[in-house]
Amino acid sequence: MSKLSILSELWSFLKVRKKWWLAPIIIFLIILGGLIILTQGSALAPFIYAIF
Repeated sequence: MSKLSILSELWSFLKVRKKWWLAPIIIFLIILGGLIILTQGSALAPFIYAIF
């Protein structure tokens, strides 16, 4: 199962079930995960983790 199929299934779920309130939560989690992954080995890591 590819990542694109998971995203397309999620999008169709949001469209069919009208669960648009989930979209900001999912977007926030994706951005937060990307931020943690990108700053994992940098000098910013202690500051990012201190926020949470």
